[in-house]
Amino acid sequence: MWYEILPGMAIMGVCLSIPGLSTIYMHRWCNGGKEKRVARYPYQWTLMERDRRLSGVNKYYVSKGLENID
Repeated sequence: MWYEILPGMAIMGVCLSIPGLSTIYMHRWCNGGKEKRVARYPYQWTLMERDRRLSGVNKYYVSKGLENID
């Protein structure tokens, strides 16, 4: 019957989701709890460079609040 395919589809769905989920958790672990940012457009690259400059430690993922910016 049609429902016999469900276990196979479930296994295939889990196997296909493992690389995407593991990438998210690896980026969070490596980047101080934040996901990796991707700059696809020049404006996004400008924002990442601004965040890198304002962080004080030359890393875009270490953020400061507005109250800490000189």
